[in-house]
Order: sequence, then structure tokens, then C-alpha cells
Amino acid sequence: MSEDIYSIPLSSVADEFSLEKIFIPEKYESIVVGRSELNRPGLKLTGFDDLFDPRRIQIIGRVEYEYIQSLPEENRAQAFENVVREHPVAVIVTTDLPISDEQIELCKKYNVPLFRTHSQTSSFMAALIASLNISLAPRVTRHGVFVEVYGEGILILGDSGIGKSETAIELVKRGHRLIADDAVEIKRVSAKSLVGSAPEIIRHYVELRGIGIIDVRRIFGMGAVKMSEKIDLIIKLEAWVQGKMYDRFGLESEYTDILGIDIPSITIPVRPGRNLAVIIEIAAMNHRQKKMGFNTAVEFNKKLMGQFGDENR
Repeated sequence: MSEDIYSIPLSSVADEFSLEKIFIPEKYESIVVGRSELNRPGLKLTGFDDLFDPRRIQIIGRVEYEYIQSLPEENRAQAFENVVREHPVAVIVTTDLPISDEQIELCKKYNVPLFRTHSQTSSFMAALIASLNISLAPRVTRHGVFVEVYGEGILILGDSGIGKSETAIELVKRGHRLIADDAVEIKRVSAKSLVGSAPEIIRHYVELRGIGIIDVRRIFGMGAVKMSEKIDLIIKLEAWVQGKMYDRFGLESEYTDILGIDIPSITIPVRPGRNLAVIIEIAAMNHRQKKMGFNTAVEFNKKLMGQFGDENR
């Protein structure tokens, strides 16, 4: 798994969620967010200093606001200062709650960005965590083609020249959608999910040997492309090897580890005359069927074993 640590500018978070800028320090553009976890600093307001992580964005919701308001007036500023003196990456006040002049001055004193949003605390935190999980996710780039077929994210891998891009174009012509060609940027957005997308510079383009670079979006329309998709199945294309034993029943389960997550995989041998687009369509539908609880190979094997049992009686 990649050990790289990713970050995004705090300004991009503010822009994405249309945050009201209450105080912005001079070096605002250089401030980055490197943690997807958020913190509601209830205990910190009381003066409990252990285990406070200033790398997290601090969220002041109605509970925190009401606690501060419940304090004697001379102690309210001190409670807020308990948070900002640790120089957190930012403080966001939710639900359009009032912000006192003293709180603004404390943020200026410690150079802590202060924002406000009209959104409710829980819904805002859920949306922000989801966004940061994607932006800060561990990632890796794989050489391959990524398409959406019948709602399934299919990552097609194989050696150069095996026919990945041509297969992708045929799938697009059949009504499916292209996500990435040649380079697929894969992010681990949760403990169970990988999401694939194309690097921006080659997004919606496909290279066809003998023709060159084509713009799939312009030729086939907006419905033929997609920005990103969850990776549901990996299909490995390899040149047909005479005499090699290939799985003919589908009873064996194969997985490919990417960023610590095992993704179901199948290997398809390629030789002249095989319609790869149709095969991939069937593979996508079969995988979707398995997820819904029906495994054709297992059912067929049960019938086969049942027939043999009847004959041996």
C-alpha cells in the first residue's frame, strides 16, 4: 500500500462548501488539510488538553455554542481560546450561529482561519468527511482501461497491444461508458471500496494505434463518458497460450490486491475471432448476478453432482 500522505488546500474546501470567510490569515493560500477526520472540541473548550489533534478541522456546532454561552461572560473567551491557541488548521461554525467579536480577535491573534456555514452540523460533517476521504485517499496509478458496463466498474488490464482500448471503444459503441484509457488513477476511499478515474490531462481520450488520439466525449457524446466509478471487477486480458488450462466453469474465485483491498478478478485469453466486448458484457452481468446472490457456476455444479449421484444409485 502507498505510504504517501496527500493534502489539499484549505481554500479548495472553503470554495467547495461555499463557506463564509469570517477571518482569513495572510498565508491562507499555503494552508493545507491533511486529515479527513473532523473534531468537535467539546472537551477542549473545558480545558482538557490531552489527545487534541490540531491537524483536524474543528467544528463548532450548537452544542459547543450553547456550552460557551452557558459560561459566565468572563470565561467565554477563555473557553474558545483553549481551542484556537493550539493553532488548528481551521475552525468552522455551523448552523449560522453567531460569532462574537472576541472570538474573531482570538482567531486573528493565533492566525487561525475562521469560517461559518448555514448547514446543519451533522449533515455538514458527513458531506465534508466524504469529500476529504476522496481527496486525501491513498492512491496508485495502473496501466489499463476503466469502463462502466451495466453499472459495474470494470478495470481491464493487460499488456500493451492486447486490445484494451479497441475493446473500450466497442463497449462505448454498445452504449457503455468510458472512464479512463491508458492510465487509471485508483483511490482507496474506504476500507472496502476503490474508485477509479482518469488523470485530467487524458480524461475522455483514447489512443488507437494507427488512428491516434480520439476524443470519446466529442465523437460519442456526453453519455459515453463518466468522471469516476467504483471498481467492481478486474478483467485481465492475456494472449491465448495453446495447452494452458483456463477456468471453464467459473468455480474458482480469483482476486487482485490493490491498495490492500481484494477485488474479484477473471482472466480472459485473447485470440483472433473472440468478441471481447460481448465477453466483458457477459462478465459484468454475471458478476452483478453473483452480488445479488446467484452463482451460475455453483448452481450448475450442484445439478451436475446431483445427476451423477442419481446415476450411481
